[in-house]
Amino acid sequence: MIELLFKKKYFYPDDYKKTVFDINFEDLKKIGIKNIFIDLDNTLIPYDIHTADERTLMLFEQLHQLGFQVFIISNNKKDRVKLFADMVKSRYVYSAQKPFKSGFRRALKKVGYPKPETVCLIGDQFMTDVLGGKRMDFYVIVVDAIKRKSEKWYTKYNRHLEKQILQRLRRTDQDFYERLKLQEKR
Repeated sequence: MIELLFKKKYFYPDDYKKTVFDINFEDLKKIGIKNIFIDLDNTLIPYDIHTADERTLMLFEQLHQLGFQVFIISNNKKDRVKLFADMVKSRYVYSAQKPFKSGFRRALKKVGYPKPETVCLIGDQFMTDVLGGKRMDFYVIVVDAIKRKSEKWYTKYNRHLEKQILQRLRRTDQDFYERLKLQEKR
């Protein structure tokens, strides 16, 4: 049903990886990506964790060393997002209201309005991250959610809609579905 409101192309991520740690950021740099917008909850940390672990701190250090402008872009509240962003020494946008464009525009403003093709959005949800990122013409990578048991009720509802979209993608574009290695459990 939801895919009737938006073009099908908005639900096609450019890539799929199991985790953020599986992304080759040097390859992103080679294709012209200069800005990384990354979701917080269930992309970097579960909802019930508030701080970055050592591996995540090292990832952000690598991103900064590669010269990326990195933003945490989250629908969550300021206190949670700011705490994490400060730990990883990155700027942030909270209450982004993804998939709406306003939060993305706030982040773009902070980076000086770069061309959309220089932005990579990384997230775990089709209904917020993929849909929002593709509507902005960003390069979008979807990753598996870290821990679904701790998700809020509204995220669980989004997962229900996401499952319907993935079933339709599987029926209408099997090659794409297989190429991204999307699993039935999504």
